Amino acid sequence: MQFSVTPESIAEIPADCLVIPVWKDGGLGKEASALDAAVSGAPGRIAASGDYLWDIGDTHLLHGPEDCAAGRILLAGAGAPDDFGATEAAKFLAGNARIVLARNMPQVHFALADLEANGPDAQWLAARLAQEVEVAAYRYRATKASTKREAVLEGVSAPALADGLEQALRQGQAIGKGMNRARELGNLPGNICTPEYLASHAGELADASDNLSVEVLDEEQMRELKMDSLLSVAAGSVEEARLIMLHFKGAADEGKPVVLVGKGITFDTGGISLKPGLAMDEMKFDMCGAASVLGTVAAVAELQLPINLVGMVAAAENMPGGKATKPGDIVTSMSGKTIEILNTDAEGRLVLCDALTYAERFKPACVIDIATLTGAAVAAFGNHANVMLGNDQALMDRLLQCGLDSLDRAWQLPLWDEYQKQLDSNFADMANIGGKLAGTITAACFLSRYTENFSWAHLDIAGSAWHSEGARKGATGRPVPLLMEFLLSLPNKD
Repeated sequence: MQFSVTPESIAEIPADCLVIPVWKDGGLGKEASALDAAVSGAPGRIAASGDYLWDIGDTHLLHGPEDCAAGRILLAGAGAPDDFGATEAAKFLAGNARIVLARNMPQVHFALADLEANGPDAQWLAARLAQEVEVAAYRYRATKASTKREAVLEGVSAPALADGLEQALRQGQAIGKGMNRARELGNLPGNICTPEYLASHAGELADASDNLSVEVLDEEQMRELKMDSLLSVAAGSVEEARLIMLHFKGAADEGKPVVLVGKGITFDTGGISLKPGLAMDEMKFDMCGAASVLGTVAAVAELQLPINLVGMVAAAENMPGGKATKPGDIVTSMSGKTIEILNTDAEGRLVLCDALTYAERFKPACVIDIATLTGAAVAAFGNHANVMLGNDQALMDRLLQCGLDSLDRAWQLPLWDEYQKQLDSNFADMANIGGKLAGTITAACFLSRYTENFSWAHLDIAGSAWHSEGARKGATGRPVPLLMEFLLSLPNKD
């Protein structure tokens, strides 16, 4: 899909459709008013007719307007001007992107000038437009034989409101494509998207970029490194575990990298602590942390950001079997700390702890792990918030702000020492679960014992990573927008 900026008068743009905002009182902005004057007042009459409230979601499609180079005009409600902020702008752009995608309108122009007058600035709107259109255009087809014809959106343009809009469109498109990559990987079934599949996908990413390289550790190499915690998760599966690292060199070689660590449980039965059968199919989404890392690395490589980044994926399949780890077993992590496995369904922390220990060798500027880690996060926050904990308040404050700026919000929970005692074990240095209470916090307490030597934040995305219901069922691509907002904001970036 092509995104562009055009200086042409709106009535002279040869698009298949012009998307024009209409405010709640039926009022038109300057750009819409200029179009209205050029086409003999038809949009203004419809806007003022009283047939619509012009809330976000209200639309009227005007066909074949006279004296207009475009074939259609989509009058789109934008709500009250005084209430129009970033959230409303994103809803407006996403909703109308879906409308034009559902029809045969390959070339579309969005009249952003009137939105800028009442909401976010032009760069934000341009980036968000490209992101929302890419996300709206995603369709899962990998395992479907359907030949149903679908409308295609080939090009989207925006008015030349300010300098730098082309770069904003590029950034937004890269973020949208990164989200879609994460969604596609998350949506693939577990019999296709295995640890080896993720390793191959990382290799394809590296092949496509000159300054991106891949390193993959197999089980034999992990045994040599004494990653027995990670390996214990894969013990019951015929699919071998992989530790995958993508190295992006966009800054000076001596620059400390940001390290992203993704939980990549490609299917989670719970192991010997078997999950209930209801909705177990959704456990293919237990690698969405890994998918978000791969989507983010791909976006960074596409934009060639001047940063150093390591994307790590700790990939395994958690299955019951004759060699599977059992409740009561004790394993030794790469750090030398021993872990009593009280529940084999608390496996994400077991793969992450060895990955976090390995990450220390990169001398990171900071480490952020991303994981569909606890049902407690879903119970507390539903599907809206990424849950965050960590050991560096400045890092977490920055991530919180990036979440607000990207509309991919996070919420911080405490990581107080009082919670650590819930992991006490009579037989090992720690247990892998902390009992019934504060499950999201005690999971982070477990991980914190492997992050003492670097700045670290943990994102529990168990609620935000996928939707479970109806036509929306599938991976969301979060928190790629949050991670990209953070990486785009780094101080060593131009």
